[in-house]
Amino acid sequence: MGEQNLERTHISFFGKRNAGKSSLVNAFTGQDLSIVSDVLGTTTDPVRKTMELLPLGPVVIIDTPGIDDEGVLGEERVKRAQRILDETDIAVLVVDGAKDELDNEMIDIFKEKDIPYIVAYNKADINYKSYISESFSLNKKDAKVGIDGLQVSALTGEGVHELKEKCAHLIGKRLNRPLISDLVESGDVIVLVVPIDSAAPKGRLILPQQMVLRDALDHGVIPVTVRESELAEALDKIGVKPKLVITDSQAFAEVSRIVDSEIPLTSFSIIMARFKGNLSQAVDGAHAIDKLENGDKILISEGCTHHRQCGDIGSVKLPALIKKYTGKDIVISLTSGREFPTDLSEYKLVIHCGGCMLGETEMQSRYAYAVSSDVKMTNYGTAIAHMNGILGRSIAPLNF
Repeated sequence: MGEQNLERTHISFFGKRNAGKSSLVNAFTGQDLSIVSDVLGTTTDPVRKTMELLPLGPVVIIDTPGIDDEGVLGEERVKRAQRILDETDIAVLVVDGAKDELDNEMIDIFKEKDIPYIVAYNKADINYKSYISESFSLNKKDAKVGIDGLQVSALTGEGVHELKEKCAHLIGKRLNRPLISDLVESGDVIVLVVPIDSAAPKGRLILPQQMVLRDALDHGVIPVTVRESELAEALDKIGVKPKLVITDSQAFAEVSRIVDSEIPLTSFSIIMARFKGNLSQAVDGAHAIDKLENGDKILISEGCTHHRQCGDIGSVKLPALIKKYTGKDIVISLTSGREFPTDLSEYKLVIHCGGCMLGETEMQSRYAYAVSSDVKMTNYGTAIAHMNGILGRSIAPLNF
């Protein structure tokens, strides 16, 4: 999970056993990424590869188990393949011959989840009959498009370059979302507040801090980075009023006391929620904290896996703040990484981290699971801002 995967397009290959998924993945990447065998069900777990691939750029390629796997173990493999859909930006359905009912079911799932997809008819070197149902032209203005009609051969390489080109077109506009560049202008001074405590990663900044810092530099903004303990001194020495102050969520209370109310203030977590399109739901979910009662269960979930320490925000600081704010006896469950449940009906509220290590598609999927379970969901930054009485102030700089 240490890769900066949220900005990489996740391209997943689906299909029945021995449709040639793994062979096509290897031809697509130019590497022996997946084991190839005539034995049914060789791919038992999703295989991921992070790479730079022309003409697509930074991507994560995912080879999945056969969607027609059988038996108890097979059913589990199919579930894993279906969960991959939650992080898939582009789906490639590999078909050997004509599409059947199971292939069409997968296409229906792609459409239901609004996932751009390509149907690749594999083994063109031996399948002399064309199974292409109709020809589709790419509408470059619409990234949400299904393409049914591409013949490929993992053996000879026929159609592989065309498959890459079509994937590149489908990537479209997803990488052009602003982080903070629409909030500030070249020459503006901003202050980034980065706590360095026992839970901070040694020798580096966490990903949202890196991303904001780089976005500022890319657009000629002048970033000043300090710990909360030096914030007041830094504001005094800067000599100008910052255009924006962005803090780590756990320092929200202290930073809001230090920063003059006339200076716009927000957090890295709130910026990430806007970046991934979840801010509206996160704000709505934060207000659900006020309705918690004794015995209610809430889920605190982190997108990455790491060793929890004594000062961990998810397992220590946030639960303590919730207990103090609500005065209620709340039952708290914790998950991390890919443990996020699809059925959230047992919970009254879900509080997620900023999701810095998860792509937009996966974060949208997690919020969708909350909606389908009729459960409110928020994130660390909005929840902490709400419980400190500064949520309105924290979202105002984002023109929300």
